[in-house]
Amino acid sequence: MAVSCPIGFDVKSLRAEVQTMYSRVAEAPNGEFHFHRGPDYGAPPLGYDAGELALLPPDVIAAFAGVANPHAIGHIPAGATVVDIGSGAGTDLLLAARRVGPTGRAIGVDMTEAVRLRAAQGAAACGLTNVEVRSGDATRLPIDDRSVDVVISNGVLNLVPEKERAVAEIARVLKRGGQVEGKDDGQDTLHRDARAGRSHARDDAVSYGEGRSRSGTPGQHLSDGGRAARVEE
Repeated sequence: MAVSCPIGFDVKSLRAEVQTMYSRVAEAPNGEFHFHRGPDYGAPPLGYDAGELALLPPDVIAAFAGVANPHAIGHIPAGATVVDIGSGAGTDLLLAARRVGPTGRAIGVDMTEAVRLRAAQGAAACGLTNVEVRSGDATRLPIDDRSVDVVISNGVLNLVPEKERAVAEIARVLKRGGQVEGKDDGQDTLHRDARAGRSHARDDAVSYGEGRSRSGTPGQHLSDGGRAARVEE
């Protein structure tokens, strides 16, 4: 997966196309799209727990359009602050909010208003008062420096033309010892060299998270569940 834009690439047009696409998903999730959606796609194909998904509002899970299960990669501890980049209608965001509990925070960031609204309404329907949904994108996270314990992302960075900026933003907001749990179709791992203060995308493994691919086959490679990168002390 390339980490920079080709010369002359129209970033604004791509952003507009992505926003239009996911507005349609939020408003009519059963419409015609080139990607899978909904609870039957999340469980069992991607390894989500069907019982957990059943606890979420139908309007949220119907618009689920991830590519893997970031929650299968690593443990999200109670009391943690989690940021979901490109949180969409809120499936992964609300699952994270349940994991961190009332002493933690789950912050969703998305640039598309229609999906932000659906996620916020879903949080309210679940009584999850530890959820915030903010307007923003992967290259400009509305998050304070070094304030986040876990960053999750599900099929989002492959849609971001300025990938180096996106990875740098993740490195900026993570606390030392923080963790990234994400998967993208481009199969890159996010990694930060905390001592040198550098951030970049890399193709070799930092650590694996066992998950399931779209075919439901267990495994421990990137297309099966994503990779977890940790910011070390």
